[in-house]
Amino acid sequence: MSGGAYSAVSGMQSRLAELDRIASDLANVGTAGYKTERTASVAAERDFAAALQSAVDVAAGGTRTDLSAGSITSTGRALDAAIDGDGFFAIETEQGVRYTRSGNFTRRADGVLATQDGEPVLDAEHKRITLGNGTLAIEADGSIRVGDAPVGRIQLWRIAEPDLIRETGSRFRAAPGVKPAPSDALLVPESLEQANVSLVYRMSGLIEVTRTFEALQKGVSVLMNELDGRAIVELGRR
Repeated sequence: MSGGAYSAVSGMQSRLAELDRIASDLANVGTAGYKTERTASVAAERDFAAALQSAVDVAAGGTRTDLSAGSITSTGRALDAAIDGDGFFAIETEQGVRYTRSGNFTRRADGVLATQDGEPVLDAEHKRITLGNGTLAIEADGSIRVGDAPVGRIQLWRIAEPDLIRETGSRFRAAPGVKPAPSDALLVPESLEQANVSLVYRMSGLIEVTRTFEALQKGVSVLMNELDGRAIVELGRR
């Protein structure tokens, strides 16, 4: 395989990886608190000696989660809360404490404040918050009242981007050894933070990735046909 063909093939692989990221963004465009990712491609020189000509490999340059804020939309629902600032909700899962910015909470049958998947939201001591029955209100500082009685306070936590590991669309865990610090961000009651995904931008990216992949695929075909043609000519002279 020629070095040019190898570079084109590696370029196609990087476009497929980018296509997966775009598909994830488009699938989560309606997920509250979802954060997109950013990545880059780098050139990696490789020397394959006799097996292959020296080639420039197109490799992924690393992926980073884009923690920029999404727009905050009022919902009028008492159990909704959006984070205004740098912070995450802590939730209890079977795998341990996890972090999210999805604030579309529910009140479980046992009265516990939970996510849409039924995972308890935690306070400053990593304990569950039991709501009980009655009219509920979430304050900007995370305090929760049912009627006139305080029942608990949602604690927000600050985690730097390099210390976050995505598990699902809007759920993260802290890297091993990292202890999140309390955040002084505020909540916006009866509101939700939308995904920080531009639908127009990702659709244009989808078109660009598709066209680039097709161009690289055509380039590989041309290069390989040219190589086959040369081989036939050389063998015919012998």
